[in-house]
Amino acid sequence: MNRSGALNPSPRTLDVESVNQFQQLVSEGAGSMNGWHAQSLDLRGHSRELKGLNPQGAIFLGCTFDDGVEESLRRRGALIFPKLHNVPFNPYRSGVYSARELYGNITSTEYESTLDARVYQWSILPGRRGSLDATLAAALHDHAIGDALDELLDHGALSGNKLVGVMGGHASQRGTQEYADAAQLGRLLTRAGFTVATGGGPGAMEAANLGAYFSGLPDAVTTSALEALAAVPGFRPSVTAWARQAAAIVERHPDGTPTLGIPTWFYGHEPPNLFATHIAKYFANAVREAILLELCTGGIVFLPGAAGTVQEIFQDACENYYGAPETVTPMVLVGREHWERTFPAWPMLQSLAAGKPMEDKIFLVDTVEDALAVVTG
Repeated sequence: MNRSGALNPSPRTLDVESVNQFQQLVSEGAGSMNGWHAQSLDLRGHSRELKGLNPQGAIFLGCTFDDGVEESLRRRGALIFPKLHNVPFNPYRSGVYSARELYGNITSTEYESTLDARVYQWSILPGRRGSLDATLAAALHDHAIGDALDELLDHGALSGNKLVGVMGGHASQRGTQEYADAAQLGRLLTRAGFTVATGGGPGAMEAANLGAYFSGLPDAVTTSALEALAAVPGFRPSVTAWARQAAAIVERHPDGTPTLGIPTWFYGHEPPNLFATHIAKYFANAVREAILLELCTGGIVFLPGAAGTVQEIFQDACENYYGAPETVTPMVLVGREHWERTFPAWPMLQSLAAGKPMEDKIFLVDTVEDALAVVTG
């Protein structure tokens, strides 16, 4: 699975992910860097080793070198992507984000000063979307996030368990039964051995990440967190107050269960939630949505939502409709009244699924407990 958005399978390459790995390869007698990909490494102080290696076929993305080394490497056949200036993020980053990185010290600073807000502001400046430099920086960033997500899911903190997606509306308010149900779903799924993945935003997404985050702690801790969060029901009118309330809870319980959020700066007005321990935030919403649906091999639960959730239902339905039988994953819609009458996605989904392999993989249920029973089936 390639979550970096590459159009074709990569040839045999070696990702050099740290200076220590670089030094180890040199100590083991490497003579050529052909096929090496080095990203965001500070290679100052390693001029002698770099000059002694054949760089033909190597790629360096956003690396730092001693004076004269970059030109030497390029002249001898290396491909070097330079650092991009006037960009408030690292387009060659080597890992996904954490809430702490995106929000900084939110307890003492306003949201508008955070990395998350500054990147969003940069992305919507007049003329930015059509700028070649901005387009390149955003594309490189999303490719790097995809690579980091691959590593995280294949070998990192989120490896080993199937992912189940939880989709739902961003408008679900803290303190409501709808929010509490989403938290209960995240808690139940995680206790059943799944890793919870959401769109990483507020509302039902925050609640599902919260439930997963606190799944290893007594029920009373979750109840207390829900009660505390209810003091600031939503991210409007103040993202700062909304985020600070969550940050205070995370600070009291810093060792929650790993959970994944995949938000996008395309919807930058919806801030990422702080209960996703790992945040793969993209610029391109289409890439982000496709990846989120692809990686949820345990199925997807759709909680009540509006346009965005309806879009996700039918994007998932399209994948299942045209997919090989072995690739079809469960789709569970929660809330009969909502999906049969308020936004009648269920009748259309039934019609699409009729006679297809996905017909036995779509479900409409009343409660999150019912949804768990389907997924664990």
